[in-house]
Amino acid sequence: MQKQFTVPGPVLDPKGSPYPGYSTKSILTYQRKAIKASPFRIKEWDFYQVTDRKMCLQFTIGHASYAGQVGIMFFDFEKGQMIAEKGTFLVLPFGSLHLPENAETDHVICYDKKDGKMRFEVTAGTKHLYCKWENFEADILLTRQNENSLVINVPFDESPRAFYYNHKINCMTATGTVSYNKQTYHFAPEDSFGILDWGRGVWPFHNEWYWSNGSGYIDNTIFGFNLGCGFGDTKNATENIVFYGDRTYKLGEVEFDLGDDYMQPWHIHDKEGRLDLTLTPSYDRTTRTKLLWVNNRCHQMFGEFRGWAILDDGTKLPIENLISFAEHAVNNW
Repeated sequence: MQKQFTVPGPVLDPKGSPYPGYSTKSILTYQRKAIKASPFRIKEWDFYQVTDRKMCLQFTIGHASYAGQVGIMFFDFEKGQMIAEKGTFLVLPFGSLHLPENAETDHVICYDKKDGKMRFEVTAGTKHLYCKWENFEADILLTRQNENSLVINVPFDESPRAFYYNHKINCMTATGTVSYNKQTYHFAPEDSFGILDWGRGVWPFHNEWYWSNGSGYIDNTIFGFNLGCGFGDTKNATENIVFYGDRTYKLGEVEFDLGDDYMQPWHIHDKEGRLDLTLTPSYDRTTRTKLLWVNNRCHQMFGEFRGWAILDDGTKLPIENLISFAEHAVNNW
């Protein structure tokens, strides 16, 4: 049985163990100083992704305490072409990035060094993302279309002081430009969407997950989903949810069915008959990160989703030609 938080409270108990559950708003209080685990095990990140039907722009500011990253990726998944990859790896950053303790309250995150600049400015309903790195410049405004989101707080079996406090915000329309090598690319709100993956926690060294997220329109109504497994002990809170209009529809466990060839179709479905999706991949954005003890690998597959979702009132939504991604990650960090 999933547990929903409806009143404010702390993420961690006095012993540093998480209170497990989920909410659709940021009502729990995360405090880095309340963590009882080793500071070398703390992980914090803000990851934004902006896509239209062919281009993807990714911003990352985050750290695993002993290693961190500030970076940008820009690629054409329709053509299978990486256009630009800029950024820097950080050694022993710990809390020096000053990442916020709440994903929704007004704040600014800014990395401004000789090698480049990245700035996230969050206000009510909008997120302004800016990056200038050598001859690359991106300026994007995200606007929320659904005031609800997904917040989970889950433990890990490996340690009573391990936890994952995660906030995912879907259904944000995107507008803005990317300039690189004397070319300018445009994102328009009619077909461009942004997501925020905001993570704080203490993770086991080894972890494997599957994750998929997407936004679009169904009959001119905003629609989105977040689906995943492998993110800790999810018996009190899965990270599976559907957004439609201004409502949310919580799902139980989901399964990702795929073979050894990542370019073959992925089948993603829940166990209660509420959602069934097939992703036909067209591009594999493979990343491998090795730095100090970090050894991470991820296949992020972009392509077309088709299928259906059933709302709480029994309405069956057809999902056709929705362009987004699903990924498989294996991390040692």
